Amino acid sequence: MMKEICKDLADEYQALDEIVSGLSESDWSRVTPFFGWTIKDEICHLAYFDRFAKLSATDQDAFQGEMEKLIKDVDNLFQNTMEPGRSMTTSELLEWWRAERGALVEAFASLDPKTRVPWHIPMSVKSSATARLMETWAHGQDIVDTLRVQRPATDRLKHIAYLGVATFNWSYSCRGMEVPGIPVRVSLAGPSGDRWEWGPEDAENTVRGPALDFCLVVTQRRNVADTAIVSEGDVASQWMAIAQAFAGLPQDGPKPGERV
Repeated sequence: MMKEICKDLADEYQALDEIVSGLSESDWSRVTPFFGWTIKDEICHLAYFDRFAKLSATDQDAFQGEMEKLIKDVDNLFQNTMEPGRSMTTSELLEWWRAERGALVEAFASLDPKTRVPWHIPMSVKSSATARLMETWAHGQDIVDTLRVQRPATDRLKHIAYLGVATFNWSYSCRGMEVPGIPVRVSLAGPSGDRWEWGPEDAENTVRGPALDFCLVVTQRRNVADTAIVSEGDVASQWMAIAQAFAGLPQDGPKPGERV
C-alpha cells in the first residue's frame, strides 16, 4: 500500500519540479493568488514541511523541537517556515527541496502504512503521505495559475479526492460548527474515465462532477460556483461551501469569479 502512495507522491513532486526548474529569476518572484505568496515562497513552504514530515517519520524528538518553535510564534508561523528557503538562491532552494522530499519518500516507504506519526494531530504514515501529495498539488495549482499554464489531471487526484471526503467532519469542526449527522454520496469522474465513489448509494445529499473540480474545491483553489460540481441537498451544498482538506485554522476559499 505504501509503495503506491510513495510512487504517486514522488511523481507529484517531479511534475511540479519540471514546471518550476526552468523558470527565470523574475518568474520566481511572481506573486501567486495564494495570500500574496511568490512562486519562491510556495516552494519554500513545501520544502520546509517536507522536512517537517520527514522528521515526524524519522526523528520525533527533533520534530517536537521544531513544533515548539513554531508554536511559540504562531502568529508568524508561515513567515517563519519560509525564511530558510528565502535566504537561498533558487538553485539552492531546488537542491534543498529535492533532498528533503527524497528523504521523506524514502522514510515513508520503509514504514508500515498504519504507523502513527506526530503532526498537528497524530496520523498514520499513509495519511501523512496523502497530505503531502495534496499540499504539493494544491500549491502547484497556485503556481500554474500564476504562470497561466495548463497541467494534465492525473489519477493521482484520487488520493486528494479521498482526503477531501475524509475531512468532511473536519470542515465543520475546525470552524466550531456542529457536524451534520447526514451522509453525503460523492460520485466523481476520474481523469482516466473511472468513477470514484464514496458514501451510501441511497443518500439524499449528493456531490457529483469531475474529480479535478472536486479537488480544486476541497483544497480551496476554486469556488464551487466556478466548477462543474453539482450538489444536491442542503448538507452537500453547505459542505462544498466550506470544504477544507488541509489542517490548521479555518480558511475561506476564493469568492466566485476570483480564481478561474
